[in-house]
Amino acid sequence: MKHTVKSVTVFLLGASLASAAEGVRVGIINMQEAIAGTKDGLKAAADFNAKFDPIRQTLARKEAEIQAGHGKLNQGGNAMAPVQREKLARDLEQKTKTLKRETEDANAEQEQEQGRILQELGQKVMAVIDKYSKDNGYALVLDVSSQQTPVLFAAHNITADVVKQYDKNSPGASAGKAPAGGE
Repeated sequence: MKHTVKSVTVFLLGASLASAAEGVRVGIINMQEAIAGTKDGLKAAADFNAKFDPIRQTLARKEAEIQAGHGKLNQGGNAMAPVQREKLARDLEQKTKTLKRETEDANAEQEQEQGRILQELGQKVMAVIDKYSKDNGYALVLDVSSQQTPVLFAAHNITADVVKQYDKNSPGASAGKAPAGGE
């Protein structure tokens, strides 16, 4: 399988070099950066955090309670009656199991929501990339956000242009903060 991936990568790289030599435009985009950089992406990230931050805080509080219980058991365990020590250890074990399940459930829910958001926004960004590429004469656009696309040099990074065009044509985009940093 790795051999096939490498062969396809070499083929695509060779095809893009051959196309570039013939005057065909080849561009790159960081798809993750493009999705996250749009006003819709910024709003979706803020909404995502607003939805899941309370859950993360609750889980962090439970983790702190468990750690405090372990500290109590370790420090004062010898001074406790054996029955109390065993009860505290069982309670901590039960709380740990419950926290593990709740964390797994929260992670699964977050991953599902993140996938839904990325798919929805990704489809919208793809439509913009398609139009932008056709309007500007790009025959090939490679997504460099994936490690599967080993682009070592590219003169035409269209990420910022696609984000601008997306935001300009997106009627539902609300004003969001500009992304920190960037390329």
